[in-house]
Amino acid sequence: MSETDRFEFGKNWKAFLASLDQQRIERAVESLRQTLGVESMEGKCFIDLGCGSGLFSLAAHQLGAEVTSIDFDMESVQCTEFLRENYAAKSPVWNIQQGSVLDASFLGSLGQGDYVYSWGVLHHTGAMQDAIALASERTRVGGHFLISIYNDQGGASRRWLRIKQNYNRLPSWLRPGLVVLVASYYELKFAVARLLRFKNPSPRRDWRAKKADRGMSAWHDWVDWVGGLPFEVAEPEQIIEPLRQRGFILEKLKTVGNGWGCNEYLFTRQ
Repeated sequence: MSETDRFEFGKNWKAFLASLDQQRIERAVESLRQTLGVESMEGKCFIDLGCGSGLFSLAAHQLGAEVTSIDFDMESVQCTEFLRENYAAKSPVWNIQQGSVLDASFLGSLGQGDYVYSWGVLHHTGAMQDAIALASERTRVGGHFLISIYNDQGGASRRWLRIKQNYNRLPSWLRPGLVVLVASYYELKFAVARLLRFKNPSPRRDWRAKKADRGMSAWHDWVDWVGGLPFEVAEPEQIIEPLRQRGFILEKLKTVGNGWGCNEYLFTRQ
């Protein structure tokens, strides 16, 4: 894949940070607390592989963890540095680096963490199974490995791949138009489905739920979804079985059923 076909994740995250407020930060902290089943991460090491906006690195820092944030995209690194400078006063227990999860030597230099976190990242590397294997090795024995991976919808996933490829081939000034077109089509379908169930067809409730769930933004998630390349998908057993063979026990699984989006996995390393 050429660099011109790779989605500019960092650019999208920079745009997202313009909407960041204290409520979104609090939502991210609460999401991390609930997902990991902890009240505090004091004295623990949290490795964020593919830190993106830096929001969940910040959440882990606010829960008391020593944080290492990694991203391949330099603009994502800059986003995370911005959050550290503005919310953590350049904390000495928050280390931020640019690097690839596919670089075994680089990852090895990070040591191991009590929590290794990679939400919606490893399916964007172009070598998902290798990325999962390398990322999992950063988890110490007794530690936790949390990842989310796009669900395999069969033919629908193949169609999404074509949409993403077309997005990245468009001139930059045309790309928002494709996002609006695709998002409008699906938001209309969702509205009709709600109406048929005698519910309010407005998407605002779903948008508020997205913000409440992880502090995220509906628009920037649509941009990421329509444009995000590389793009790979997996059924749950394709994630669970290889990690089981590597000594990981599945503690929690949150799936999207037959739908689109990410299945979320929480493992403990034996």
